[in-house]
Amino acid sequence: MALFINDECINCDACISECPNNAIYEPDQEWSYSDETTLSGTVTTPGGKEVDADAENEPLSDEFYFIVADKCTECKGFHDEPQCISVCPVDCIHPREDYQETEAELLEKKEWLHGA
Repeated sequence: MALFINDECINCDACISECPNNAIYEPDQEWSYSDETTLSGTVTTPGGKEVDADAENEPLSDEFYFIVADKCTECKGFHDEPQCISVCPVDCIHPREDYQETEAELLEKKEWLHGA
């Protein structure tokens, strides 16, 4: 399941550098699938959606740091636990109950983002 940052975020910046998928963005920052990944051009997500990896997408929050669910793998394939959670000083990063994924799906997403 992907993670999200709630409104208790103090915008401290601790989580951003910890994310191996570049799935965490500053408030009001546009994002793309290609940011710090091997994706480019038109690609199909593991969920079957066709997207332009290079397109700049609207920010998901204009107040707090945010996590792009389609890029979050909970650090599977990189670390034993989500690194953003371990460094957050205010405990504002939590699992998204509405975005359930198995470990196999998270690993597939990691390979999709970074190549095999």
